[in-house]
Amino acid sequence: MKKRWLNLYVENSIGVLAKISGLFSAKAYNLDSLTVGATEDTTISRMTIGLTSDDKTFEQVKKQLGRCIEVIKVVDLTELPIHQKELVFLTIHSCTPQEIEMLFKTAQVLELTVLDCTGTAVMLQSVHSEATNTRIIERLGKTYKNRMTLSRSGPLAEKTLI
Repeated sequence: MKKRWLNLYVENSIGVLAKISGLFSAKAYNLDSLTVGATEDTTISRMTIGLTSDDKTFEQVKKQLGRCIEVIKVVDLTELPIHQKELVFLTIHSCTPQEIEMLFKTAQVLELTVLDCTGTAVMLQSVHSEATNTRIIERLGKTYKNRMTLSRSGPLAEKTLI
């Protein structure tokens, strides 16, 4: 079992996302992440799919995606050098003034952005790799376990220019 990355270029039309995600559920393939957005061509969307699978299953997934009429192109990024980033919003609630000060310092050290701060809560933004974001969440979770909420975008991935 290995972490795999696919970029799909698909028609930007109603029902395409449901059809692609339905293909995965119908075959009992589990998606780790799915991120979708329009490209520079508004008629085309790009999906970044992260999944964990063995070689045989992954080949089946690629073939089935390639057979979908709405899929324009399937790009396997698994073995390519890629840039990969994920957006995470972390909110720490019920903070003391000392904890707020510490969160500002932590944000500097971990290269996080402070998006908002009230008298008792701090909202942080992290734009890092999926693995780095997981480590940041685990680290903050040790201190702020029951007072932390988070939202993860799912990673985007693109092959490097070299």
